[in-house]
Amino acid sequence: MHRLYQPVLEILEASSRDIVLPYYQNLQSHEVDEKTPGDLVTVADKLSEEFISEALTALTPDAKLVGEEAFAADPAVMDQIAEGQVWIVDPIDGTGNYAAGKPPFGILIALAEHNRTVAGWLYDPLTGRICHAVKNGGAFMNGAPIAVPEDHPDRPVAALATGFMTVEQQERLLDDAEPFYQIVDIPRCAAEQYPRLVLGTNHISVFHRTLPWDHAAGILFLNEAGGKCARWDGSSYRPADRKKGLLGASSPKLWDEAVVDIELGDRHLAEQFVADFLQRGADHLARAAPFCPEIDQNRPISLQNVAFKTFVGNCLGSHNESPIV
Repeated sequence: MHRLYQPVLEILEASSRDIVLPYYQNLQSHEVDEKTPGDLVTVADKLSEEFISEALTALTPDAKLVGEEAFAADPAVMDQIAEGQVWIVDPIDGTGNYAAGKPPFGILIALAEHNRTVAGWLYDPLTGRICHAVKNGGAFMNGAPIAVPEDHPDRPVAALATGFMTVEQQERLLDDAEPFYQIVDIPRCAAEQYPRLVLGTNHISVFHRTLPWDHAAGILFLNEAGGKCARWDGSSYRPADRKKGLLGASSPKLWDEAVVDIELGDRHLAEQFVADFLQRGADHLARAAPFCPEIDQNRPISLQNVAFKTFVGNCLGSHNESPIV
């Protein structure tokens, strides 16, 4: 575990005990605001972020800190994530559930260094469950190592986050996914969704909006547990990216299958998808298979990878094929 595992856990426990839980199911109407349509913030979000920010700053004075509510007040703080050591904080993840007085909700903290997540904490205030991960150091739940299940059903369970997609994108995604997957509701809480992928409760998740306070800690937790979460082209998530679109799966094999099964159909995003490939040309030239998604170097390339490579090739050569990202 990360050397700061215990002190950060104590910060999470204190914020939960002293702020988050006392306000839970006790919020007054004037203590809930709407930042943007459908995106709520409560007095508990603000107080929790203030407390966590002060505690983390005291713990690591030289590190920067970016919180969800600080970003809402000043979007320019996002630029701080790309360089140096940065704490990324979601003081209450799943605020919509929290404000409605129902679970799940959680607190997320990630530590990034030079735009790579190196540690993550996902805390459930109601149960006290703590999920933790360290880059190249494994995943843990309640202090014990954890790995994704080896077996999956023939028809995997897919939880698809469509709330920030257009109606056309939502319909296309569901049409493509339904023949292959059992579709279930998302918990509207990344602090719960990523553990579900690791535990095998869900096997596939699609995310459109990918803000770092929502996803940095969970992606690391899933990947370190043996699953896979990446951009649709197979590239790794970087907290400072302004891109959209993530695919998470309980195993690399399920990820390979899903990236082919779920054909995403947005022309603009397809063009961005191809542009991203071209911008990373130098990186791809260094690989054995240019314009192919990143894969486990110890595994043979599956038929799904080959199909996806062909699919991308079609995008590069024609505007008639268009994946969603």
